[in-house]
Amino acid sequence: MLPFALSALLLFGCFFILVGALGLVRLSDFFKRLHAPTKASTLGVGCVLVCSVAYHIFLGEDPQPRELLITVFLFITAPVSAHMMAKAALSLMMESRPEVPGENQDAGDGKQDG
Repeated sequence: MLPFALSALLLFGCFFILVGALGLVRLSDFFKRLHAPTKASTLGVGCVLVCSVAYHIFLGEDPQPRELLITVFLFITAPVSAHMMAKAALSLMMESRPEVPGENQDAGDGKQDG
């Protein structure tokens, strides 16, 4: 039963990593792009690391220090880096900057993206 639970946890983590990556690519605004990987990918990588630790415990080995250190490092640095990037974007007033040329130039030519 435990291998099925570990497989489900691994699939759950991979799903959230995929959602975070797609959110980073597909979302339009900087702040939306910042939100997707910091939330979804952190949960996904956390699930994969918890699965790895549980697998080593299931085999009767001690939990590897590298997985524990990666988990601690991830959960400390991800929120701090997201906070620092958001503060930098707010101080640069990213929401009031003009759009990058070439992103939405379909006004007037009748063509649509996609």
